[in-house]
Amino acid sequence: MEKVVITRKIPQQFVAQLESVAQVEMWDESLVPMPRDQFLEAIQDATACFITLSETIDEEVITAAPHLKIIANMAVGYDNIDINLVNQNGIIATNTPGVLTETTAELGFTLMLTVARRIVEAEKYVQNGEWQSWGPYLFAGKDLNNANVGIYGMGEIGKAFARRLKGFNTNIMYHNRTRHKDDEEALGALYVPFDTLLQQSDFVICTAPLTDDTKDKFNAQAFEKMKKDAIFINIGRGAVVDEQALVHALQNEQIAACGLDVLREEPIDMSHPLLALPNAVIVPHIGSASVMTRNRMIQLCVDNISRVFNQEQPKTPIMSN
Repeated sequence: MEKVVITRKIPQQFVAQLESVAQVEMWDESLVPMPRDQFLEAIQDATACFITLSETIDEEVITAAPHLKIIANMAVGYDNIDINLVNQNGIIATNTPGVLTETTAELGFTLMLTVARRIVEAEKYVQNGEWQSWGPYLFAGKDLNNANVGIYGMGEIGKAFARRLKGFNTNIMYHNRTRHKDDEEALGALYVPFDTLLQQSDFVICTAPLTDDTKDKFNAQAFEKMKKDAIFINIGRGAVVDEQALVHALQNEQIAACGLDVLREEPIDMSHPLLALPNAVIVPHIGSASVMTRNRMIQLCVDNISRVFNQEQPKTPIMSN
């Protein structure tokens, strides 16, 4: 009989679908990752595992799970999976592209406006009882209207972000590994070199995945090239940013502020210097966190597993690099 290991607690409506075709073993926590040792034990006789970004799929996992047919990753990114190793062992890996594009772009936009208008600082000011009077520049922020917005990574999320910018009277620039000439007119976006994007943008938005080319792309040299009043937003991957360089840039007023949905290490350590900075807004990797989108992500994972069990091609397989 097929067996599925699910590493986070998901709604019963989805579990029931898998229980109709397999034995299901599910970790009973939604906010706490399944301990590594328990995961390795559970997958010994599993034919499928439903995982999140918290689980690293490496040689230890593959060795522990000789019957594994499919790994369904509840995310678009898959830097937690050694794809070449997985495919070499005849295992299918899948992700959840498409279903979270619009929601993640919305979160990026939310972060951008929140940071630009200093919403978190202002809310704390009120909560702390400090609001005594109006001031002409009290929490004066940065306009999006007529601003230069640079998008690094023009994949589906980057394009969705650009579509939202069109209604805000902005000048859109982008840099990507490959140029998307067909989309430029529709999006009103100008392709520019990376350095130009850094130098001319009032807002720099990172939506890029983690690759050898993008790792530490936003380093000390990059932040030095940005405008002193620029705002940096990252909804891509944490390791695209050198966080020490970002802290230095914020502390030394090389840039004005940042908004981050992703970090190198998640959850963030409470001693991290970013948490001490009033001009850094950090949220806990909630880019795709709407009820509808999370339901769609889970359903896609369930569908991929079910299709493999039925000897059909999954909807969203990940190919080797």
